[in-house]
Amino acid sequence: MKIVDASVIVTSPGRNFVTLRITTDDGVTGLGDATLNGRELAVVGYLRDHVAPLLIGLDPHKIEDTWQSLYRGAYWRRGPVTMAAIAAVDVALWDIKAKVANLPLYQLLGGASRDRVRTYGHASGRDVPELFDSVRARLEQGYKSIRIQTGIPGLQRVYGVGGEPDVTPDGRVRPLVEDWDTAAYLRHMPTVFEAVRNEFGPELPLLHDAHHRLTPQQAARFGKDLEPYDLFWLEDCTPAENQEGLRLVRSHTTTPLAIGEVFNTVFDFRTLVNEQLIDYVRAAVTHFGGVSPIKKLFDFAAQQQIKSAIHGPEDISPVGMAAAIHLDLAIHNFGIQEYAGYTAATEEVFRHAYTFTEGHLHPGEAPGLGVELDDDLAAAHPYAPAYLPVNRLADGTVHDW
Repeated sequence: MKIVDASVIVTSPGRNFVTLRITTDDGVTGLGDATLNGRELAVVGYLRDHVAPLLIGLDPHKIEDTWQSLYRGAYWRRGPVTMAAIAAVDVALWDIKAKVANLPLYQLLGGASRDRVRTYGHASGRDVPELFDSVRARLEQGYKSIRIQTGIPGLQRVYGVGGEPDVTPDGRVRPLVEDWDTAAYLRHMPTVFEAVRNEFGPELPLLHDAHHRLTPQQAARFGKDLEPYDLFWLEDCTPAENQEGLRLVRSHTTTPLAIGEVFNTVFDFRTLVNEQLIDYVRAAVTHFGGVSPIKKLFDFAAQQQIKSAIHGPEDISPVGMAAAIHLDLAIHNFGIQEYAGYTAATEEVFRHAYTFTEGHLHPGEAPGLGVELDDDLAAAHPYAPAYLPVNRLADGTVHDW
């Protein structure tokens, strides 16, 4: 069996998605997700111009060898563009291998370690009453665990709450500018969790994403202030690149910590895992190089009793989501899966075997990933420029922490 074609499909049924389709001389196809939110076309060029030509004629069953060749052969290793491109190839090859075996992918990863995959959904509101309505909506959809985000008094636009892209008079799209005030955030959020606990009780698992916006000292204080509300986790409490900063956070709070959605390789996690500075690894299959390396990461994390929590927002396509669910079902140290759902248009473009029932996902029993892409429907949703928001303080300074 040989690879005879590798094509890149870009479609925007609500969000921009980049998909790699690999085809063999036997007519077997595999899909991989290469979406990089806000920088999609960088990966398109990397795949189409530099990676796809190298795949033609290769044996699709040599997954590990192909991965190592693409990672090491480029010389310029790591980085989100490179790793998203490699991830697309890796996932597509696993899809092909499982289809040839006529088995769902999770069976090739060791079989099921559980009968379903626990998820959490997103709830947000401009104020506490609107947040309560959002929580109730997620509960009605079946979610059993919920991430809490809300507006901050005095700020117009903050992470997770409202805002539209900035479109110039001549039609150019610019990033949405969000507001930020760390002191106001640190004062307000504990009162939000107190209100949520009073309204929904002590048993509902609650999560929160600080989105890298605190210094280690601020994050340590915040984690301590949230301890009375028994969070499932505090996510991205400080910029993940500063791994040593988590030592300060860890020493001052028992609130569980989740980190890693901006990481691309196991090297980014070494300090955090070896020193048990986090409780959940948040890498995404799509941005971490695929199924092969992220399974190795989970095996590494398991040695320190750290669990998985694969990144799964709306900008991970259903192809990437399916790969995550198959991994979730198979690995031993599974923690929880982020699942925000998709637009109806996305569900039509990407037909999938995985199901969401009573707050849990299952990958289904279709061979491979269980996802097929409809080319005609994909073409009906052309690429649309879009960017992630930019965070600014009151004086206009771009803010990260």
